Amino acid sequence: MDARLNLFASPTAGKFFKHIFAAGKVLADSTLPATTQALLTLRASQINGCGYCTDMHYKDAVAAGEEPTRLNLVAAWREATVFTEAERAALELTEEGTRIADAAGGVSDEVWANAAKHYDEEQLAALVAAIALINTWNRINVITRNPAGDYRPGQFA
Repeated sequence: MDARLNLFASPTAGKFFKHIFAAGKVLADSTLPATTQALLTLRASQINGCGYCTDMHYKDAVAAGEEPTRLNLVAAWREATVFTEAERAALELTEEGTRIADAAGGVSDEVWANAAKHYDEEQLAALVAAIALINTWNRINVITRNPAGDYRPGQFA
């Protein structure tokens, strides 16, 4: 499969990417645990069918020391025993925040309250931003059919 568009050759895309890479840096510097960020980016990418981001976030997480078993169970996190309660709350918020169109009410009060039990306001802000950011990247890659499999850990660092 070939990408529909070479986004890295586009001046417009390059200008846009500069800003969303900067948003990613803000999240990397936040107090939201990197492990939580890795899990939510992987889960949103799975939901959205973004092979490029699924490949990238899996490989980056493994390179950062995350257990492959945990990563392999992200899609079935409800049945898995390897996630903390805080991680489970983040994954649930990620799912509802990613599947907004599937729920007439958007993110439920119960899901928000559960996340708020585990994360302070700054971390909640980072969670919301991280969910929004990965959904942006997923949409870019799905729309352009950016192929998966060739990503090297840290390639964009």
